[in-house]
Amino acid sequence: MLKAKIFVQLKPSVLDPQGKAVSNSLSHLGYDNVIETRISKYIEIRFDSADKEKTGADTEKICDSLLANPNTETYHFELEEI
Repeated sequence: MLKAKIFVQLKPSVLDPQGKAVSNSLSHLGYDNVIETRISKYIEIRFDSADKEKTGADTEKICDSLLANPNTETYHFELEEI
C-alpha cells in the first residue's frame, strides 16, 4: 500500500486573505517577528497499490483535475509505503 502526502499552496503572486488575517492576529498577540503567513492544504490519499510509478501518475492526475487550481495554486507530493 502507498500513501500520497499532497501539499497544495497558493502561488506567491496570489493574495492570501486568510493568511493575512492570521498574520494580523499573530501581531496582535505580540508575535511582531512574523513577516507573512500563507495558508495551505495538506491532503493524504491511501492507495491499494505498491506500484510507485502508477500511483505517482494517478496522484498527478488527481491533483491536476481536482485538488489544485492550476491558475492560482501549485502542489507537490510525496509517496510513502505504509
